Amino acid sequence: MTAKPPEQCQTMIEVREGVDQVDRELLALLARRFGYMDAAARIKAERGAVRDEPRKAQVLDNVGRAAEAAGLDAARIRAVWNELVEQSIAHEFDRWDDLRA
Repeated sequence: MTAKPPEQCQTMIEVREGVDQVDRELLALLARRFGYMDAAARIKAERGAVRDEPRKAQVLDNVGRAAEAAGLDAARIRAVWNELVEQSIAHEFDRWDDLRA
């Protein structure tokens, strides 16, 4: 079932259906993103290369600009992405270690 767009919702049931649908879509995207972390763990020869602070800053800057362009609170979105990036780094460390155990 396809949820109604937010502007067409008239009840909290419709709102919750929409949120649940978006959550499913986000999870599919997160699975894809973490797949790229698996690839990075496979490609990077040195464990120290897993944490790349300049790349993290670039990702957060990119998302901040995109958030502003979308009319969202850039600071709030950057905070969400900071956690996403940190969890991605932790996942990549785990995969890097698993691959070389």
